[in-house]
Amino acid sequence: MGVVITGIGLRSALGDAHQTQRQLFAGQSAIQVCQPFPELPPLPLALIGDRPQTLPALLLPLVRAALTDAALTPPLPHWGVVVGSSRGCQGDWEQMRRGVQPLDSWCNHLPATAATLTAQILQTCGPVAAPMAACGTGLWAIAQGYNWIQQEQCQEAIAGAIEAPITPLTLAGFARMGALAATGCYPFDRQREGLVLGEGGALFCLESHGAAQARNAPIYGEILGVGLTCDAYHVSAPDPSGQGARRAILQSLERAGLNPADIDYIHAHGTSTRRNDHQEAAVLTALFPHRPPVSSTKGATGHTLGASGALGVAVCLWALRSQTLPPCVGLQDLAFPELNMMRQATKATIHHTLCLSFGFGGQNLAVILRG
Repeated sequence: MGVVITGIGLRSALGDAHQTQRQLFAGQSAIQVCQPFPELPPLPLALIGDRPQTLPALLLPLVRAALTDAALTPPLPHWGVVVGSSRGCQGDWEQMRRGVQPLDSWCNHLPATAATLTAQILQTCGPVAAPMAACGTGLWAIAQGYNWIQQEQCQEAIAGAIEAPITPLTLAGFARMGALAATGCYPFDRQREGLVLGEGGALFCLESHGAAQARNAPIYGEILGVGLTCDAYHVSAPDPSGQGARRAILQSLERAGLNPADIDYIHAHGTSTRRNDHQEAAVLTALFPHRPPVSSTKGATGHTLGASGALGVAVCLWALRSQTLPPCVGLQDLAFPELNMMRQATKATIHHTLCLSFGFGGQNLAVILRG
């Protein structure tokens, strides 16, 4: 059963879906050095506003934007909901710990809050899930919605992820790991320093091809195949062999009925960390000898952690619709000349795109889209 995407709701530090697409393809970055917490030093961050967002404040406009884009109005009683987040309402819990928010509001800030709030907006009695797969959460959620429709658990689902990760604990944790950049985000660059946290999320209306056709819905693209594996190697470091990442990509290709040479663009995970970029470059070089165009958009939006794969799917859909390859913002001195990295937006013939996410715990996810 074909599964298509009929609506997008997106927010990043670059703006809403339209603003993010326009600024990203123009090579703009939302990353700025700022100090949202006086107890922590200034850091490069990709903030949506002048202060860190909360998950509920980010979520509600995204759900409404996705439904409006797909020309849908609640109630949607049979829709599935699979909306994840790696950090959830952690910022609110930190505020409760400080006494800034009342502790008796804890039940409104549970790990599944994004999914349950979305289900309430849709007024659905369909299946609801709130996955967490670290930085792979967004693609995991989209894969789950895709599988539900394939298995006829539902005919339609809203799927994606959202992240409000800029909290003192999150920043302190990544700083202790030595993973944070000091000046900016430079994916696959020789001078890359580490990741830059960003806020945002993306939700998608997924429908069976038949359901979309029945209501004459405009279609952004079709999900052709997904791949999901785990390294089972280390709590945070990827397996140096790259075998788990390779298997996820090969799974997605097999399920899509494609060969590596059929991929016209790859949206890489590209965190700008030393280890991730090195391993990802090695995997892509080995699997794609035809050197398809590659870019990472984290130099523009920052790393939105669990939402990053969902943002990547939106970028792939924009590339398919506009037949334009997005740039790898922040890249200046390429450390991996074997990769065909995009330095600026470039017109091209694009039929199939591959979107990748790799998360802590060895999570490897791949999604293939067709325009």
